[in-house]
Amino acid sequence: MATDSLFPAANRPAAIGTNGMVASAHPLASMAGLRILQDGGNAFDAAVAVASVLNVGEPYMSGVGGIGLALVYVAKEDRVRVLNFSGRAPKAATPDRFTHETVQTGILAPLVPGNVAGWLTLHETYGSLDRERLFQQAIDYAEDGIPITALNSRMMAQSAPRLSRFPSASIILGDSGRPPRPGSRLRMPQLAQSLRTIVKGGKDVFYKGELAERIVKGSQELGGLFTMEDMAEYEPQWQEPIRIGYRDYEVYTTPPNSSGFQILQTLKLLEGYGRDRLVFQSPETLHLMMEAVKLCTTDRIRFAGDPDVVDIPVRGLLSDEYAAKQRRRIDPECAAPVSGEHYSRKIAAEAISPGNPEEFDGGMTTHFAVADRDGNVVSVTQTLGGGFGSAVAPGDTGIFLNNMCYWFDLEEGSPNLIGPGVRVDFVVAPTHTFKDGNFYAGMGTPGSWGILQTTVQFLMHLLDFGMDPQEAIEAPRFRYFTGKRVEMEERFPIQVRRALEEKGHEVAVVEPWSMSVGGAQGIRFLRDDGVFQGGADPRRDGLAIGW
Repeated sequence: MATDSLFPAANRPAAIGTNGMVASAHPLASMAGLRILQDGGNAFDAAVAVASVLNVGEPYMSGVGGIGLALVYVAKEDRVRVLNFSGRAPKAATPDRFTHETVQTGILAPLVPGNVAGWLTLHETYGSLDRERLFQQAIDYAEDGIPITALNSRMMAQSAPRLSRFPSASIILGDSGRPPRPGSRLRMPQLAQSLRTIVKGGKDVFYKGELAERIVKGSQELGGLFTMEDMAEYEPQWQEPIRIGYRDYEVYTTPPNSSGFQILQTLKLLEGYGRDRLVFQSPETLHLMMEAVKLCTTDRIRFAGDPDVVDIPVRGLLSDEYAAKQRRRIDPECAAPVSGEHYSRKIAAEAISPGNPEEFDGGMTTHFAVADRDGNVVSVTQTLGGGFGSAVAPGDTGIFLNNMCYWFDLEEGSPNLIGPGVRVDFVVAPTHTFKDGNFYAGMGTPGSWGILQTTVQFLMHLLDFGMDPQEAIEAPRFRYFTGKRVEMEERFPIQVRRALEEKGHEVAVVEPWSMSVGGAQGIRFLRDDGVFQGGADPRRDGLAIGW
């Protein structure tokens, strides 16, 4: 617990509760989850309610047409599990079918959506309430209209040029072609009807039945690749998490095809510096963090992909021995250039090269977390990719499809090359932290490739610097890009930024609360007193609420 002034106070206190906690990027989604908990549902039930309301409250971030991952702690099993619902490329997806434009926008860009399979599998495996109850709040908001926030309006305005290229733009922009203004209501009756269809028919109706047929027909009419076979064969996958020891804690995250190993690898590198050497916002500590991030980013680009297609030396990447070897490459006085955030054949000669972990081997996204009185915790990060994903909602479904093909590479030689039925290497990576064998915290964020950098920062704020979840989330964050360029929120003290520039970092100052460094949500459980704490990011419309 923070008790001194070594770091700035949060603008709001951490949410508290003794019976449960919900933290999400939209107030009405958090309230939807809380109502489910208060009605006797568990964290798995509440997660479905939160996820479906986020589809209405943040339709540009996530929804039925998207993909995601869930990291869950099942109290009765005393077990951490991962549910992977990250979709797959259509069977007709080969690199020659795409350009750098069509892989990002339009009907060629989507993967088979996984979110519906993920939500309903969580519910079928561990939920307790009727499916209709879980979706009812989302259906009501879609039918009757959800109030538009200033952030909603701004994000919809930014996406308007992409949306306007397709007939489905009217879902958001109406007949006027303009985004809804703050304080107005956005009604999405087609989406409401699709949600009702899912309630009635479950996974089968979405992947094999009426909705699948309408999605495939609408896709093919626009020149898309989806077939009924692509939809019918999709299944989510239960997986074992990956984990490391970090000081007095165990930190869990999602395995490949998630790139979450970069988070754990970065923590492993930084663990080698004693707590006495790491000081909040000191230039020396920030420099070490940035250099560790760059080394681990380079390794992720070299090795990450679909584990069904490429071998990923996760054990070596997370080993103490490899961390020690990589740590010796960090110059404490001088910044090194990095090649970028994703694969490219063209790499500057002076850029950091990947290490050799094999010798040690034995956008637009949203995150939410739910905990219940029985000790279950569900952390979900789900995404459409870019704003409104592909910018296309096929037919009359009201469902915007993701553009996650953009996260594949089109260049031969990449371990993340697009191909038939392949799962994309993507950056979604919720985390759970345990202490003394007990659940301690669940934290995660959206933010494209920056997820893998900013998650390390707020975990260190929580675990190393003693902040509560709200303080850890609000503290200023940075994000490294290409070369020596690092974006830092303006709230970093100017003397800190100047000291980093003297070490060679090219500091670009961004707004004080920048969406480029994510929009985190998190929960902590203080076991001795039986109290939940929740934090939600003011960089978005987040709200944490307990009871």
